[in-house]
Amino acid sequence: MIRSETEALRAVLVHRPGLELERLTPANKDELLFDELVWVEKAAVEHDALADVLRSRGADVLYVESLLEEILADEELAETTIDEQIPDELCGRRLAQTVRAYLCEVSAHRLVEHLIGGVTFGDVGTNRGLVAALHGPDDFILPPLPNTVFMRDSSIWVGGGVMLSPMSRLVRRRETDLLRLVYHHHPRFHDTPIWFGDSPSERFPVSVEGGDVLIVSDRSIAVGISERTTPAGASAMISRLFEQSVIDRALAVELPKGRATMHLDTVVTFVDRNAIVLYPRARAAVRSFRVTPGSKGDLAIEESEDLVEGLAWARRVNELEVIEPSLREAEADREQWNDANNTFAIAPREVIAYERNVVTNRILEEAGVTVHTIPSYELPRGRGGPRCMTCPVHRAATP
Repeated sequence: MIRSETEALRAVLVHRPGLELERLTPANKDELLFDELVWVEKAAVEHDALADVLRSRGADVLYVESLLEEILADEELAETTIDEQIPDELCGRRLAQTVRAYLCEVSAHRLVEHLIGGVTFGDVGTNRGLVAALHGPDDFILPPLPNTVFMRDSSIWVGGGVMLSPMSRLVRRRETDLLRLVYHHHPRFHDTPIWFGDSPSERFPVSVEGGDVLIVSDRSIAVGISERTTPAGASAMISRLFEQSVIDRALAVELPKGRATMHLDTVVTFVDRNAIVLYPRARAAVRSFRVTPGSKGDLAIEESEDLVEGLAWARRVNELEVIEPSLREAEADREQWNDANNTFAIAPREVIAYERNVVTNRILEEAGVTVHTIPSYELPRGRGGPRCMTCPVHRAATP
C-alpha cells in the first residue's frame, strides 16, 4: 500500500548489481543507456550500503532476482517464461531451440541471472548456423538489462495496487516483463490489482516510466512528461486511475527533454508530507497542468501557475515548504548531474542521498531533514539516485 512518498517505509523492491553490468563495454554502453562503464564489485558494495540503511530503518528489502528465482523454481512456469523470452524471431528457429534447451537445463538461480544479465553465444557454446557464424562468443543472443538496478522505473505502486510501465526504450522493455511475472505469480503479490500496463493496449508506443510518477497524496499523483514518458502515456495512465477511482486529481509536468532531467524525480522529490526539495532552476524550466476527470471520460485540463503551486493543489494544501538550494550555476549543474534532488524518503523528514552531493545534503540538514548518506563512487555512473534504485511496495498508513 503506497499512499505517500514519505510515510515510514515497510517494504521495498531493489536489484543488486550483477552480471548485466559486467557486460557493459565501450562499444555497447550507449545502446544500453549508460554514459560510463561501472566497476561492478564496487557498485554492489555501495548498493549493499543502501540496503543496510533500509533494513536499519525497519524496511523489508525484497530483491527482484530472489523473487524471480522463487517462482521460476516451478519448472512449468520456467519453461513458459523461456519460450516467451526466446521466441524464434529473436535469432532464428534453430538457434532459438538451442538457447531454450540450454536455459531449461540450468538452475533457477542461473536462469534468473541470464534473464537479467543476458545470454551470449559463448554461454550457449554454439557455432552452428548462419547467425552463430556471424557473431563472436561475447555477442548477445539475449541482451542484458543493466538498467534493472533502477527499480523505480519498471513498476509504480499507487494505493493498494501497482502499475506496470510501458518503457520508452527498447532495451528496457523486458524489465517490465520480468516485473509482470513477479506480480502475476509470486504469492506475496497474488491479490494485488494491476491498475495499468497489463493489457496490450497499455504498452508501447505509449510510454510511462516510474521515475516520472510522484505520489502526492492518497488521492493524487504528479506525472512528468519527459523524454521517457509521452503525453499519450501519461494521459492513458491518468485516465485508467480515474476510471478505477484510485485517484481524483493529477498534476502533469512538462519537463525539458534532456539527460539531466530524464524523469520528474530528478528535479523534485518529497522529503516530508508537505515539503519538497527542488532543483533551483526547475520552476522556470517546466510547465504544469492540473488534471481532473472531465465529462464522458475525458480529462479536464487547466494550466497551473507554476510547479510548486501545482503540487500544493494536488496535495490539497495552501502551500508547500520548498527547499530550493541557492547554488551557483556550476554547483547546481554538478549536483543535478549527480542526482542531488533524487532523495529517497524512508520516513517523514528522513531521506537517503548520495554522499557526494555535499551542498544539497547540508542544505537539507539545515532544514531539519535527517540525511543518511551512502557511498557514491560507482552507482551514479548510471545516472540514477537512491529514489531511482528503490520501488516502495508498502509504507505505513498516513495518520
